[in-house]
Amino acid sequence: MRAILLLFLLPSLAFAAGGSPDLAELRKTAESGDAAAQFSLGEIYRNGAGTFVPQDLTEGLKWCRKAAEQGYAPAQYILGRAYRNGAGVRTDFTEELKWCRKAAEQGYAPAQFDLGRAYRDGNPGIPKDRAQAATWFRKAAEQGHAAAQHNLGMLYERGDGVRKDMTEAVKWYLKAAEQGDNAAQLDLGRAYCRGDGVPKDMTEALKWYLKAAKQGNDAAQYNIGATYFKGDGVPIDEIEGLAWIILAAEKGDRHIIQLRDMGKRKLGPEAVLKAQQRSKELAEMIEATQRPK
Repeated sequence: MRAILLLFLLPSLAFAAGGSPDLAELRKTAESGDAAAQFSLGEIYRNGAGTFVPQDLTEGLKWCRKAAEQGYAPAQYILGRAYRNGAGVRTDFTEELKWCRKAAEQGYAPAQFDLGRAYRDGNPGIPKDRAQAATWFRKAAEQGHAAAQHNLGMLYERGDGVRKDMTEAVKWYLKAAEQGDNAAQLDLGRAYCRGDGVPKDMTEALKWYLKAAKQGNDAAQYNIGATYFKGDGVPIDEIEGLAWIILAAEKGDRHIIQLRDMGKRKLGPEAVLKAQQRSKELAEMIEATQRPK
């Protein structure tokens, strides 16, 4: 989010002949009471702008607060997160929720998602209430917020705060997965693997597992490996299967590491060497897909 904000904010600065940014015009607009300018100025100070504007959380939040107090939803959201993380202010969950709710009630999707998480998990300022969590996740999800879509899907899968409905869960998983949310891609792959909410389809399961795996999701990498290792809807390929499990184990999950070691013992040294080489190839493939284009 920071990078996106700065992408829009920094081009608005006029650069003086000496190479330093001239904030005078933006500051003048902010001082006149323009909430959008106050927020923009606050974000520049809060994030810093390379060598031109040193990061200054205190100055940044001062301007952010001015915009928030005028009802500017993005500023309210950022101020709430600052209180949650103790970034430039002392940690204060009551203040976090106050500002988060103000932004959420204006329809700001990131704040609606955060409020949903607060109700889902509970914290010192709010009791757990999964029905309220579902309400706020839905508001954000209907605006296209991928993480909210995934979280709403999980509530439907578990029947947590809403009636259990795997078809509805899959609907929201798909929306999030199509936006690139790797956790949703994993859960959608699992649904196809089990035939839960959709017909069992291992081709579709592997498609979504692979999308998540290419983003570094170790559970998806393991599931691909297990699918090939057991020949679940695909021809058995133990070397390919172990290669994916070796790759997944690099994230350090103890259970996956145990399964990797079991696979190594089953296949023997020669096959393990082939699997290790294939795992390196998979790692290189994933790294290449993650490079900026």
